[in-house]
Amino acid sequence: MKNLTVKILFLFVLMILQSCEQILDQAEENRAQESFTSEFMGYYKGSYTGDLSGSLEVNVRKDASVQVIRSTAGNPDTYITNLIMSSFNGVSQSPAGFMLIGNMQTKNGTWKMGNLKGTWSVNKN
Repeated sequence: MKNLTVKILFLFVLMILQSCEQILDQAEENRAQESFTSEFMGYYKGSYTGDLSGSLEVNVRKDASVQVIRSTAGNPDTYITNLIMSSFNGVSQSPAGFMLIGNMQTKNGTWKMGNLKGTWSVNKN
């Protein structure tokens, strides 16, 4: 009976230590995320051409989230996406279905919106 109690106590201590390690790992990850700044952070302006054309604004935030504003004939179409490394995530799109494909390393790429497509480019302001 005494041997079983020692084993249970030992397992309990191991579980507590594992929980503490997970808490410390999570705290370290949170600190790393707070100190992260995207190397592409900034405001970019340019244009998109192809089946449609217009002006394009790209605002890369500190956390690598990106606000994309597309204008054609004065009508803005806005959406939020994220960069994965330097590339757009390829999933997020505007309410009208517009999405950028490409990366901020080269500051250009392609775009699509349903069956429409073309190219885009921006420069940092």
